[in-house]
Amino acid sequence: MNRNIIIAIILFITGSAFVLQDQDQNQDEAEVNAQETTETSTVSVIRVKGAIGPPTKNYIERGKRIAEEAGHEALIMELDTPGGLLNTTQEIVQLFLASEIPIIVYVTPEGASAGSAGTFITLASHIAAMAPATNIGAASPVTMGGGQMDTVAQKKIMEHSISLIESIAEARGRNAEWAKSAVRDGASITSREALEKNVIDLIASDLDELLDQIHGMEVDDRELNTRNAEINRIDTNLAENFFSFILRPEVMLILTLVAIYGIVGEITNPGAIVPGMSGAIALILLLYGVAAMPINVAGFLLIFLAIALFVIEAFTPTYGILLTGGAVSFFLGALMLFQDMPDEMGISLYWLVPATLLTVLFFAWIVTYGIRAQFGENRAGLESLIGQDAQVLETVDSDGGRVSVAGEYWNAVTRDGKVIEEGERCEIVEFEGLKIVVKPKNKIKETTHG
Repeated sequence: MNRNIIIAIILFITGSAFVLQDQDQNQDEAEVNAQETTETSTVSVIRVKGAIGPPTKNYIERGKRIAEEAGHEALIMELDTPGGLLNTTQEIVQLFLASEIPIIVYVTPEGASAGSAGTFITLASHIAAMAPATNIGAASPVTMGGGQMDTVAQKKIMEHSISLIESIAEARGRNAEWAKSAVRDGASITSREALEKNVIDLIASDLDELLDQIHGMEVDDRELNTRNAEINRIDTNLAENFFSFILRPEVMLILTLVAIYGIVGEITNPGAIVPGMSGAIALILLLYGVAAMPINVAGFLLIFLAIALFVIEAFTPTYGILLTGGAVSFFLGALMLFQDMPDEMGISLYWLVPATLLTVLFFAWIVTYGIRAQFGENRAGLESLIGQDAQVLETVDSDGGRVSVAGEYWNAVTRDGKVIEEGERCEIVEFEGLKIVVKPKNKIKETTHG
């Protein structure tokens, strides 16, 4: 009996050891597999802050391409924008809807917003997330398009925007009714309300919490593995930063001024090179901006009219009337230049007023004297004597003679057989080498030479 008990105890202990060993092996294998899975999981993160424009679209497209080529788990876009251009927004939405890699839009940090264009972009993402104390909405097409529109144009843009955001919300299974109200009524809600109304999918305090919450979610039959994922941040490159900079309205206004000052400066001072080169470069960059942004053509026409008035004032002084008209034309032109941009991409009077004053001073002082110096009568050298009087010392005819000019003796000739007697006054017509061509101012005596 004792022997049987001892054998049973030995068998129990041995079996338990095998079971525990097997469990330890399974646990170790699970930990190894989890570790391997975590090590191979990476997400790309891009940061979009500020107004939505063409460089923004290029940045998002590049980030998406990098994430896809690297085989990353998803592309996360941290968003904080007041709005942007409607055309660019539509291109970004199309990019999101056709994307094969999961795209997560995360409105962050606290206090950030997905306003206007940002609402369209957030709704178009595969997963929409917001940080606490953020907001989304106010997607009115007036704010997005900027400028003043007539009733028909406004109605068309409104209907187009409503149908666009409705189709986006339906494609992603989000609240289409609220989406339409964001466009139609300019509705705006907090992150908590957005979650309750099925506008977004989740709220996360930071990126780590976001990755933890989206772990295991299915996107297009693909389960996300993002817990403890490595983060690959993709920053804007030099070209994107540069073009974002020059497409700012105040910078485009400065480029307009540089183009004007440089080209006019080169015309009034030929051979200076630097003004002309600077003006040409500024003009090319300005043309790029005009092609990329909705610039108002009427604004350019008013600016060109202002330049014309400034130049006319230089030739025909009107005691400041044309100068004043040019100043008004330039100010209105610069104001209208960016009229078709969204409000958040408009230009401040703090830029317009100094630019107008600087332009008026430029044309009133530098250009006025420069133009008169180029196209007026010469004030230096022999050419400055043309049109002046000279005293005839020896009778001057077509064969020759001598005159006194500014205390100097010159050989002189006439044309068309005219003769100017000694002691008379004559007028200098031009210089031919060491001779002066003159014409009579007093009595003319015709003679024939045989």
